[in-house]
Amino acid sequence: MDARVEMDAKGRKRAIAPCEQPCAIERGMRVLGGKWTGSILWHLRDGPVRFNDLARMIGGVSKKVLTQKLTEMEAAGLVRREVLSKKPLAVSYRMTRFGSGALGALDQLKTWAEQADL
Repeated sequence: MDARVEMDAKGRKRAIAPCEQPCAIERGMRVLGGKWTGSILWHLRDGPVRFNDLARMIGGVSKKVLTQKLTEMEAAGLVRREVLSKKPLAVSYRMTRFGSGALGALDQLKTWAEQADL
């Protein structure tokens, strides 16, 4: 049951079935929210991408911020990091099954933003 507000006979409002815990939308936004998360996942949709290539694909993000975001996303189970070589250090990132579950929502968000001309 969704939370709603009703007014009693004296004009006071009270919530009916209020959310006691964060709802599914809030929990999802906690995982996917943030400036770069959706873009990173979108660019990983076709397979693994090396770090420097990912940095080139996502205009406007510094390598420091990209590293921080990828570390957060790895901890959340959205992406997996693979070391390709140690000298010189080369890594690639791939989306996990959990991360790929967000692609449908990201595609809908992309379509909505294009239609709204955002």
